[in-house]
Amino acid sequence: MTFQEFCLLLISVLTSALGQLFLKLGATKLGKVDAGNAVSHILKIVLTPELLMGLFCYGLGAIAYILLLTRVSLSVAGPSASIIYIFSVLMGYFIFKEPIPIYRAFGLGFIVFGVVLVVWKAS
Repeated sequence: MTFQEFCLLLISVLTSALGQLFLKLGATKLGKVDAGNAVSHILKIVLTPELLMGLFCYGLGAIAYILLLTRVSLSVAGPSASIIYIFSVLMGYFIFKEPIPIYRAFGLGFIVFGVVLVVWKAS
């Protein structure tokens, strides 16, 4: 993966991770959805700035990912995009004070190791 391709991947992952952050902030603002309030929540989604920003970030991430797919194979881009999980867990930990149990930390380590193996090019 070239530096430009890596930058596209990073932009895609970071904007998608920001999208997740804003979606979580908006979802927290909405509260829990159940059968009795589902319709009103759907209407509130359109009016919640955090949710709209989350969708906008996801859109930017998708555009960067599409540009990445014009340059690298799906078998490299797809697994590489899984590093978004690391950012999601870190945002959960630092912003929402969610714990990171040891088994989750090991899982994240396996993801990083797997991405390195996928993008590795033997000289």
